[in-house]
Amino acid sequence: MSWEAVIGLEIHVQLATQSKIFSGASTAYGAAPNAQACNIDLGMPGVLPVLNERAVELAIRFGLAIDAQINLYSIFDRKNYFYADLPKGYQISQFETPIVGAGQVTVTPENGKPRRVGITRAHLEEDAGKSVHDLYPGQTAVDLNRTGTPLLEVVSEPDMRTAQEASAYFRQIHTLARYIGICDGNLAEGSMRCDANVSVRPTGQEAFGERTEIKNINSFRFVEQAIEHEIARQIDVLEAGGRIHRETRLYDPDKDETRSMRSKELSNDYRYFPDPDLMPLTISEALVERIRSELPELPDARCARYGDQLGLSASDATAISSDIDRADFFDAAVSAGANAKQCANWIMGELSAYLNKQAMPLSASPVTPSLLAQLIARVEDSTLSSKTAKTLFDALWEEGPSADVDGLISSLNLAQMSDDGALTQIIDDLIAANPKQFEELRGGKDKMLGFFVGQVMKATQGKANPQQVNEIIRAKL
Repeated sequence: MSWEAVIGLEIHVQLATQSKIFSGASTAYGAAPNAQACNIDLGMPGVLPVLNERAVELAIRFGLAIDAQINLYSIFDRKNYFYADLPKGYQISQFETPIVGAGQVTVTPENGKPRRVGITRAHLEEDAGKSVHDLYPGQTAVDLNRTGTPLLEVVSEPDMRTAQEASAYFRQIHTLARYIGICDGNLAEGSMRCDANVSVRPTGQEAFGERTEIKNINSFRFVEQAIEHEIARQIDVLEAGGRIHRETRLYDPDKDETRSMRSKELSNDYRYFPDPDLMPLTISEALVERIRSELPELPDARCARYGDQLGLSASDATAISSDIDRADFFDAAVSAGANAKQCANWIMGELSAYLNKQAMPLSASPVTPSLLAQLIARVEDSTLSSKTAKTLFDALWEEGPSADVDGLISSLNLAQMSDDGALTQIIDDLIAANPKQFEELRGGKDKMLGFFVGQVMKATQGKANPQQVNEIIRAKL
């Protein structure tokens, strides 16, 4: 029997606020355990939550970016459950009346076709604390610093059919969240994580199979691996005559397996009801329109501009526009005069290699967009060859933002050799020293042209103009 997977993701986006969603406690990462949990976060008697206005604005910003319905009236609910890292015994969330309604995005997995993924809703809620199970033998430690951190939970429709589509969708939401400035996107620090709902059904069947939920995945690669493993596990169970039980599972990347965590609750198990301490949230059309006017150019629009206006290939345009820092660097370099295609090549090639080698973010690059634009201009006007351009890049990396491009070209003697007379003399000497190879070239053995060009480049330490060398050798024929 052939099987089809049905996948939906719930992505938790930590909103980029300085304080929590219902209190003034800090959201800064890295504080000592429990140092940033105030009385409101802990649900102490007599305290009352106050909604963070900035969290509301960021939620609206996301809704507009996915062309979703913004609900001018929404309600906060209490979601009741009992874990050690939830001190109040309930989580303030939104259920039936969220702030962001239905929207959509289009994703294109590697070597796949574009797929429209519907977004059911995006709702505001507070985060729970963190249980740490491996710090003390036989005990669980609880850190409540994250308690009350503002989250936007983005709930997709079950529109994805492969693990690759799910990973591409997670990347798309990550890219979008960073573009519009609602989240720093730091997966290692838990700024974004997702739960994957997975089921399988016989190919052609309309009804969904029973689903499981894989909890708290914080890596694009792990999303793909976890879903692929769970699909295979469910197929094995069903083909062996077993049943899939609705449950929450955890993914162990070390063992590449999912394992049962607990049975999966239904919505009525949480006993949702409107939070009596919070008034319904009412926002104005004027606020929505102000936020709409502040939206930046979004990834899809940027990608289209790179292809339509700058002539980048689809793959280059996608690669550059998929990261906000990379796209901003590219735009700044092009604005400074860089050839767009060459700029994309340098960013995705030499610059990325240097950054990766030193585990450095693009924002810390010693080679600025202006310096890169000047380097590319010197290649374009034939001052530099491809080899000496890389030597100059090395020097710019060492010198940093204050480097003088033309000064370094001069001091390092990198300027390309373009003297016809000098190059002709070198070529004549090489022909005299290699008469057999020249006769083979004259007889039509074209690969000998590469031999002579290589010898000239060697003799000039890579500073000869290759195109000029080609022309002189052909003239000799």
